[in-house]
Amino acid sequence: MRGPLLAAFGVSMGGSGGPLARTIRAKLTAALQPTHLEIRDDSPRHGGPPGAETHFGVLVVSQQFSGLSLLQRHRLVHEALQEELAGPLHALQVTARTPEQWHSDPKAPQAPPCLGGSKKEQRRREEVEQK
Repeated sequence: MRGPLLAAFGVSMGGSGGPLARTIRAKLTAALQPTHLEIRDDSPRHGGPPGAETHFGVLVVSQQFSGLSLLQRHRLVHEALQEELAGPLHALQVTARTPEQWHSDPKAPQAPPCLGGSKKEQRRREEVEQK
C-alpha cells in the first residue's frame, strides 16, 4: 500500500524507476542493508531532457548509522554511490536515519526548490526580466 510518504517520495524500496534509480537502490541495499529505503528522482524538476536521471533524493534508514555523525552517514551513502556520483549522478539529497529516529519521526523531507538551469542561466533570465 502506498501511503502519503511513499507517494511524496515517488519510488519506494519495491518500486520501479529508471536504470540509475534501480542502480542506486541496489547499491544502497547491498551496502547499508536498510530497513527502509526511498529513492526520489528529481531530474524532471531540473530542466534536463526527458528521461534524464541526474538529480535524486534518497531516504535511507539503516542500523549501520547508529552512533555515527550525520557527516559519517552521508559518507557511507556517497561511498556506496561513488561510481554514479563520478558520472551520471549530478546531485544527491541524502536523508540518513537510524531505525529509532525513523520510528520517532517517519517523515521524509521535501525536495529542495529548483530554479532550473545553472546559476549563470538564472542571472541571464533576471537580467532579461529587468530590461
